[in-house]
Amino acid sequence: MLEIHNLCSGYGQGQVLFNVSLSIQAGEVISLMGKNGMGKTTLIRTIMGQLSQRSGQVRVASRQTRGLSMHRIAAMGIGWVPEGRMIFPSLSVEENLIATAAIRSGNPQVWKLQDVYEMFPRLQERRNNGGAQLSGGEQQMLAIGRALMTNPKLLILDEATEGLAPKIRQEIWQTLAKIKAAGLSILVIDKDVKALSRLADRHYMIEKGRIAWEGDTAALIADEHIVKRYVGI
Repeated sequence: MLEIHNLCSGYGQGQVLFNVSLSIQAGEVISLMGKNGMGKTTLIRTIMGQLSQRSGQVRVASRQTRGLSMHRIAAMGIGWVPEGRMIFPSLSVEENLIATAAIRSGNPQVWKLQDVYEMFPRLQERRNNGGAQLSGGEQQMLAIGRALMTNPKLLILDEATEGLAPKIRQEIWQTLAKIKAAGLSILVIDKDVKALSRLADRHYMIEKGRIAWEGDTAALIADEHIVKRYVGI
């Protein structure tokens, strides 16, 4: 579904990513963890074409993304929930959801408006409210719902539960488990190691722009020093 090989990227003259390699298979959930400023968001922005690839390769469903615009990469089947959510504040909840809706062939599930409302009943209750009138948790639900409405094959979440109340965080993790059960591939960035260990199949740790560790959940749980060193928790 996603294959990254020896990817280098950065901003201006500064290089942030150094030979990053990472892969996600169809139906697999992968976590990306690391301290602040280690390159997590830079990696996502490079995958999505917001930043140029200096060297290396990014392939989505075996197709090269180098030189493609953001909307063309998204059209390959990637739904992005960016850090900060970036919903449209002047549009209603329902308008946010249908603004980027698309139907793609070969998806494990077709996401329609009613499916999102069933996943997030609170959004249906507030469907006529403006995006700016929502709480932080509701905005995150809306950002996830909007990404699902593009009917992606891969869902990418940058800081999935950062800054949210504990009850809302729990609801988001439960929702991601349902999305995984529907067969969607997921790449998720977060600092909640316990939640990620329950959700994800494999994990990557990034430090100073390099993949410093990778392994499955059993390996992650077996070595408590991994989390302390690379996540700082």
